[in-house]
Amino acid sequence: MTIYTDVLVIGAGLAGERAAIEVASRGFKVTILSLVPPRRSHSTAAQGGMQAALGNMTKSQGDSPDVHFEDTVKGSDWGCEQDVARLFVTQAPVAVRQTSYWGVPWTRVVAGSRQLPDGEVIEETQEKEGLIAARNFGGTKKWRACFASDGTGHALVYTLDNVVIQLGVEVHDRVEAVALIHDGQRCYGAVVRDLRTGQLRTYVAQATVVATGGHGRIYGHSTNAVINEGTGMAIAQDTGVVPLGNMEAVQFHPTGVVPGDILVSEACRGDGGYLLDKDEHRFMPDYEPEKKELASRDVVSRRMVQHIRKGFGVESPYGPHLWLDIRHLGKKHIETNLREVADICRDFLGLDAVRQLIPVRPTQHYSMGGIRTDINGRAYGLAGLYAVGETACWDLHGFNRLGGNSLAETLVMGMVVGGRIAQDLEWLEMPFPQGVVTALIQDATRQVEERVRHLMAGGPEYVYDLRNEMSHILLEKVGVFRNEKDLTEAVEGLVKLHQRASQLGLRSSGVGANPEVAAALRLPGMIRLATTIAYGALKRTESRGSHSREDYPYRDDANWLKRTLATWSPGADLPSLSYEPVRITELPPGDRGYGEGKVVSAKATTEGERVHG
Repeated sequence: MTIYTDVLVIGAGLAGERAAIEVASRGFKVTILSLVPPRRSHSTAAQGGMQAALGNMTKSQGDSPDVHFEDTVKGSDWGCEQDVARLFVTQAPVAVRQTSYWGVPWTRVVAGSRQLPDGEVIEETQEKEGLIAARNFGGTKKWRACFASDGTGHALVYTLDNVVIQLGVEVHDRVEAVALIHDGQRCYGAVVRDLRTGQLRTYVAQATVVATGGHGRIYGHSTNAVINEGTGMAIAQDTGVVPLGNMEAVQFHPTGVVPGDILVSEACRGDGGYLLDKDEHRFMPDYEPEKKELASRDVVSRRMVQHIRKGFGVESPYGPHLWLDIRHLGKKHIETNLREVADICRDFLGLDAVRQLIPVRPTQHYSMGGIRTDINGRAYGLAGLYAVGETACWDLHGFNRLGGNSLAETLVMGMVVGGRIAQDLEWLEMPFPQGVVTALIQDATRQVEERVRHLMAGGPEYVYDLRNEMSHILLEKVGVFRNEKDLTEAVEGLVKLHQRASQLGLRSSGVGANPEVAAALRLPGMIRLATTIAYGALKRTESRGSHSREDYPYRDDANWLKRTLATWSPGADLPSLSYEPVRITELPPGDRGYGEGKVVSAKATTEGERVHG
């Protein structure tokens, strides 16, 4: 069966739905595909807030898109595209106010005085009462994270999904795109597997948008939902012509709970929570006396690992961890502004966050890398293919994302790219060469059917064994800290796994709604993503943001002020790497103002003049 639509959106999280809304509101037929019902997308797990320079709070005074821009560029460790960052910070206030109009119950400013955990007393003025409030997040100069208690993603998803329904957008859930239909120059849609029946069908569209979120589950231990396996990135890379950008840029969030790795929001630290060691000593001021727990995520994660390495971790059956302390924030604050955190602690750890410490350690959280696109969301390499949200690299975040910029990005990028798609469809004549498309559909479907037959024929390798080995390699050798020895071993191990993945077989019948078939179809692409991460990290001989090389501890602007592009040719063991320069349009490279502050100047000689911030 073949289904035709104007725009096919693969993924029903915030970015996918926001792009669909923008296109559908301009009169085009849009179809959304999703592994799960949209209100179960991973976007609902976002807790803390959405960055937008509204300036409504006392601690937000003086905020502006200019300040947000500077925070974002510094947070990225000068790895981002500055024209993208400028567009983003300009449109973020528009996006948050628009969602307010649609019905998001943003937490509002309450006039009066209150005391912060550090003793400072602030006064919210009467004239600002009722406006959208903001809280503090790491790496920012001003309070800017707009929030709905600590269920911000949940509130946004439910609201946007209502708009999707109102616009009549079709959502086909419990389906998975397993391959893109293309001729090497243009994308025509996707081959899709129905997870209820195991049957294949095809979707043909003038524009195809990949919005499948991150790849966290290739690490195994991750704050990501189990559906976040990088499938959108993988099917794009599988075309052989679409590059992935900066895949070595993997963010670890400081506060994943132990055990379970579920995220407890950065809002805990933004609202005044502390990180403590085994002696219940607040150690972050020792490393970062100014920003403390609110340095950027890459810095806090490294400081935590360093402190554990020094022997100050709390021993547990699940490995050493540290403590997050929010007890001093009080019962009312925790059960109002951090209620999801309280629920997570109670339901998954059996502890009361009002009275007990929370066990945490850095956990894989986010991919700054993804399908490389231009500022309009158009993927490199294939006309008619777009990407939005975490699965894309347009490249707002560079080598470290600031907390709250991801929720904002889903809405801003969805709005911007959705508008561009509508313009492309209005302005460009892109008729289907019907005979060619029919042949491409048949060929793409035949290839997927052959993969399934090969699995059912019964090779010696078991999908879950290989998957566990892949996750172990990434966690042990491509983590918060990296070095040449570990990365070399990781690449070698992943290449062997990729070769073994060609011999996968099923332990089940493979008939119908069979999760083993789904896992086996995904795994080779997941291993290719893992290999791309490790290989890109091995070749990038510097430290920048989340990419921290113990053997190359300096940020090397003289040689590495550029973005990695990775394409994977059919039959290859490794991706082909190339590089493009990072565009510096406004803010020249400098010191971030926190962290290690070690930089090789772009003006330095090849000997590597070292400038300490």
